[in-house]
Amino acid sequence: MSKQECIREVADLNQINRCIESLNEVEGSIDRLTSILKLTANDVRLKILYLLSKEDHLCPCDLGDILDMSIPAISQHLRKLKDGGLVETKRDGQVIFYSLNSKFENILLPSFNQIENNNLLEVLAA
Repeated sequence: MSKQECIREVADLNQINRCIESLNEVEGSIDRLTSILKLTANDVRLKILYLLSKEDHLCPCDLGDILDMSIPAISQHLRKLKDGGLVETKRDGQVIFYSLNSKFENILLPSFNQIENNNLLEVLAA
């Protein structure tokens, strides 16, 4: 495999240094957003987060009925979301209810609005 070579004649070192500095300033945020996006890249987990953005809370049984999945399968997804901090839990007797962590609403709600408005279908069709 041959290495591609750049055909640029002159590098804009100011631009390159600005970009490097900019990335260094936001590196922690980029790492955190990457973790969040990895969790949401699974269709089941994205559906769970979407449903939790619409409802105050749901239990694994509710989610299993809605998504037509087994409780153990739902629980595995919820565990990943909880470990990632995207969902919170509240116990009521023996039932654990899950809710969307409000800290992530500003990140997730714009995407859910795009889903609801079918804007993503239009973008993909273009």
